[in-house]
Amino acid sequence: MAATPWISKLTLLFCLVQALLFLNSKIHATDLTWDENGYILYCPCMGRFGNQADHFLGSLAFAKMLNRTLAVPPWIVYRHHAPPYTNVHIPYSEYFQLEALSVYHRVVSLETFMETLAPTHWPPGQRAAYCFESAAQRSVDKKSCPMKDGNPFGPFWDNVGVEFDKSVLFGGMSFSPYHQPQWMKKFPPSEHPVLALPGAPAQFPVIKEHTGLQRYVVWSQAMVREGQENIAAHLVRPYVGIHLRIGIDWQNACKLLQSDDAGPHFMASPQCVGYSRQTALPLSPAMCLPDLPEIQRAVELWVRKASAQSVYIATDSESHSREMERLFKGTVKVVSLQPDSALMDLYMLGQADHFIGNCVSSFSAFVKRERDVHSRSSSFFGMDKPGKPNKREEL
Repeated sequence: MAATPWISKLTLLFCLVQALLFLNSKIHATDLTWDENGYILYCPCMGRFGNQADHFLGSLAFAKMLNRTLAVPPWIVYRHHAPPYTNVHIPYSEYFQLEALSVYHRVVSLETFMETLAPTHWPPGQRAAYCFESAAQRSVDKKSCPMKDGNPFGPFWDNVGVEFDKSVLFGGMSFSPYHQPQWMKKFPPSEHPVLALPGAPAQFPVIKEHTGLQRYVVWSQAMVREGQENIAAHLVRPYVGIHLRIGIDWQNACKLLQSDDAGPHFMASPQCVGYSRQTALPLSPAMCLPDLPEIQRAVELWVRKASAQSVYIATDSESHSREMERLFKGTVKVVSLQPDSALMDLYMLGQADHFIGNCVSSFSAFVKRERDVHSRSSSFFGMDKPGKPNKREEL
C-alpha cells in the first residue's frame, strides 16, 4: 500500500507528458503557414503498397519540379478479408518519418493539410479537381473529373472529407520534366493554389531517375523498434530474406508472359532487366514465377555465400517453410512470421544480410531500392547477379 502514492505520481507524470506531447503537436500544426507556391494533392489509388510506393516517389519528384508542397496521402490498405472488411487509410507517419522527406522537398501530411490549412485556404465551395481530358470522358457529362468514381477513389476522398465543386481539364502534357514550363504557365499557383489530382502524377513503375529518392523514405521509430525486436526474437544472423510472390493472382499475371506480345518490361521488371527497352535483358518465367526447385536453388546458393544461420520468408501464399527445413536438415533456422502488416515483412527483408526478391514485384522493388541506399546485397530468383541473366536462362 505504501507504493500507491508513488504509482499515482508516476501515473500523473505520464499523463502530463502525454498531454504536453499532444499540445506540442497541435502547436506545430497550427504554426503551419500557407505556401504561396501551392500544393499537390492526389489519391494513391493504383494497387497495393508496392505500387503506391512507386507512385509516391514520382509524385514527390513532380511536386519538387513544380515547386509546390506535396500533401502526403495516407497509404491505402485493403482489408476486405479481415476486420474492418473495407479500406483502411494509414497515415504516412505510422510507417515512415514524414520529416525525413523535408530534406528533399517541402511536405505536409494530407490529414494536417485538411485539418489546419484547407478550412481557410481551400474551403468547401472552392475545391477544384484537375484531370486529363481523356479521364473526364468517363464521366456522365464528359467534362467532369471522375475523382470519386468507385473504390478506392470515393472512400479515399471521403476519408479526408473532400467534395469537389468543379473540374479543370487539361491535355497535351505529361508529368515529365519536359512539360514543366507548360504546367507552370497553365496553372500558376496564384490562380490555382491546389492541384488535386485523381491519381498520382507519376509513372509506374517508378522511373530510374526517381529510384534514388528512396533514401528519404525512412522507417518510423515504432517500425524500427518492432522490427528489431522481431529479428532478435526469431532470427540468428547472418540471415537471408526472401520474398515469394506465388499466389494465384500472381500466377495468372505471369501467364501473360507466355504471349508473343509480352516484352521484357512487365510491371516492376525494369529493376532487374534494365530501364531501356532497347537494351533490356530477357524476362524469363522463373524471374516472374519461380518454381520450388528454383526457389531452393537460389536460397541454398545465398545461404552458402552469406554463411547464413537463418532464412526469413515473406510470402503472399505458401511459405515452403517445411521444404526449406528439409533442404537444410535443421542446420539453418527457417522463419515465416506472416505478420498482420506486410510492412513488417518489408522491414525484415530490408535488414537481411542478403535479399532474394521477385524481379516483377513492386513489393520486392521497394526492398531492393532501400537496400541499394544502404549498399546491401540483393539478387532475384532467376537472376543471381542483377543485370546479368543466369546462364541456364541464357540457354
